[in-house]
Amino acid sequence: MKLINNKVLGIFIAALAVNCFSVTDVAAQNPVESGKPTADYKPAFAGQTRIAGIKTSTSLEISIINGKLENPWAISVLPNGGFLITQKQGTMVVLTADGKSSKKITGLPKVDASGQGGLLDVTLDPNFAKNRMVYFAYSEPQTKGVVLAIAKGKLSADETKIENQKVIYRATPAHTGKLQYGSRIVFDKNGDMFVSAGERSDKEIRIQAQHLNSSLGKILHLTTEGKAVANGPFAGKADARPEIYAYGLRNPDGLAINPQTGDLWEAEFGPRGGDELNLIKPGKNYGWPIITYGIEYSGKAVGEGIQQKEGMEQPVYYWNPVISPGSIAFYNSNVIPEWKGNLFVGGLSGSHIIRLVIKENKVVGEERLLEGKGERFRDLVEKDGVLYAVTDNGNLYKIAKR
Repeated sequence: MKLINNKVLGIFIAALAVNCFSVTDVAAQNPVESGKPTADYKPAFAGQTRIAGIKTSTSLEISIINGKLENPWAISVLPNGGFLITQKQGTMVVLTADGKSSKKITGLPKVDASGQGGLLDVTLDPNFAKNRMVYFAYSEPQTKGVVLAIAKGKLSADETKIENQKVIYRATPAHTGKLQYGSRIVFDKNGDMFVSAGERSDKEIRIQAQHLNSSLGKILHLTTEGKAVANGPFAGKADARPEIYAYGLRNPDGLAINPQTGDLWEAEFGPRGGDELNLIKPGKNYGWPIITYGIEYSGKAVGEGIQQKEGMEQPVYYWNPVISPGSIAFYNSNVIPEWKGNLFVGGLSGSHIIRLVIKENKVVGEERLLEGKGERFRDLVEKDGVLYAVTDNGNLYKIAKR
């Protein structure tokens, strides 16, 4: 079932022309995905994919508050309600709360913006109101290859520069390929960072997602100085990096902590099929490239073509065909009560925002929002009951209760 019927669709399109419209959804039960999967794999448990569809009953007002961004990749909300946004080609901008006025930020490092690289995630320090520190990820050119670098610096009082920026961590080894860097940065309750790092895609290197002496294909647990958080699951283990928190990941572009439970969640791209949502636990192996619900882009099986193996974690949920999860964000507000605690996923190739209802760490309902608009939803953030999203087309959406 579609989000709206054909009659309402006409109103939807007309309203979009003025960048503002409202939506009131109705109940539904069929799964939102009806397309043929790329492979006829059986889920490991009921509800692991194609769960029953749901619909938001709250009337929503959706508007584009800025349509002039340049390949935005990540968005953070500043204490004053403004936005700090990275752009793939290596620039960063600050927007006012209404999205109308912007400033460009200088003092940023050189990035390799080819392929899937560029200036990637940006996150505010938990004490930003006092120290004005920001942390950001980017693809850093090396003499031989490119690495994912994590850097920090101080946003100047006039919001025009990153001062004293420095790299605090590099996800090594370097690789000449230009794909699948990850990367998201989220702070835990102790003020340390979880960082997701991609496995860089190519067959000769992706197996390093299984190697504990490599940063690739991992969730890393770092201090604000880029050191391993003490007493990690691999601390003291021979031939293992102590900063590794979890491994066996492909391209983890979604990372978020559930504010109600403190659990760490991750979403990653599968190959053809098999996009995953994972509940991340310390020391666990999430299987890539040994197990997957996807296939190679050539149509062949990945490795032995298996989906389950002892000692490897199953995804909580997966999509087939892919939706390309570019980001995830929890809704933690009472403004829209039916959304409280729900997880929202930015779909790139899927061209919609996914709403997932999660109960006892299982997905029990799925909805598609802003479907049919031809947008690639790159990043999401919730602030004061409003959901904001940036798209590859350069738009900043505001999704609020009407």
